[in-house]
Amino acid sequence: MGLLSRLKEIFKGKEQEAEKPGKPAAGKAAAGVKPAKKPSDVKVEQKLEEKNKEEKPVVNKITVGHVHMSGCTGCLVSLADNYEGLFKILDDYADLVYCLTLADVRHIPEMDVALVEGSVCLQDECSVREIKETREKAKVVVALGGCAAYGNITRFCRGGQWNQPQHESFVPIGDLIDVDVYLPSCPPGAEAIRNVCVMAYLLLQGTDEQKALAAAYLTPLMNLAKRGTDACGCDLMYDIINQGLCMGCGTCAASCPVRAITMEYGRPNIDREMCIKCGACYAQCPRSEFSFDVINQFEGIMEAIDGAMGKGGE
Repeated sequence: MGLLSRLKEIFKGKEQEAEKPGKPAAGKAAAGVKPAKKPSDVKVEQKLEEKNKEEKPVVNKITVGHVHMSGCTGCLVSLADNYEGLFKILDDYADLVYCLTLADVRHIPEMDVALVEGSVCLQDECSVREIKETREKAKVVVALGGCAAYGNITRFCRGGQWNQPQHESFVPIGDLIDVDVYLPSCPPGAEAIRNVCVMAYLLLQGTDEQKALAAAYLTPLMNLAKRGTDACGCDLMYDIINQGLCMGCGTCAASCPVRAITMEYGRPNIDREMCIKCGACYAQCPRSEFSFDVINQFEGIMEAIDGAMGKGGE
């Protein structure tokens, strides 16, 4: 027998021995056929596949920041009072990029919407610098609450604090920068803040129809910003009551957070000594800002808000 024939017999015997049960076939391994997977290997691969299939975060979120000036943080508490609604907004529509209480960011970043709470102390150089920086870095500035919009109770401050008695002049943010939206009251309702956040998202990232609804909803609040920093109980008396426009609906009395307005003989009576100039009564009065856009599209606006908050099926 030649050498070549002998080598063929040797290799043939090894292949037959390798194909016996319990031993992997060398020929199959050489052909690229993988051995059977262990159950543990399969579980690991399934976990990796599930991890790769995880939903990615929404890429078209807007960025929102909460800028705190001289205030009591009551407006931020009102924002947090949305509970699950706040989680829905932060999960699907907005990234909170700045907030002294909730975000570990020291300097004001670029953002789409800035919710500014509190008035500005003119003697505090840091506050004056930060409010101007907010205007430069935010596309939309919202005066959140009576202090930011109209000065509120801080307008009556005269200094005398034990720690910093030189802080005695507090003004609304509109006296120093241009403001796009006013959301007055002390504090604004949780639902009102939620609606403004949702409408800001739809205005910046929604469809054409959603943008139209958002613009209709925000128009009265934008008109308040154009009016300026005068919208307290006195302005309600001069512009509405004394002009014979009041219809005695009682909305102003219901919206006053300090009960400075009472209804007498079907007309509001305003106690000027109790008024804190938060602007809630003027903003809520249907005769101070009657928007046909909001009234005529109210159902569509509420459907858009409910749909955004996942309440469409309820």
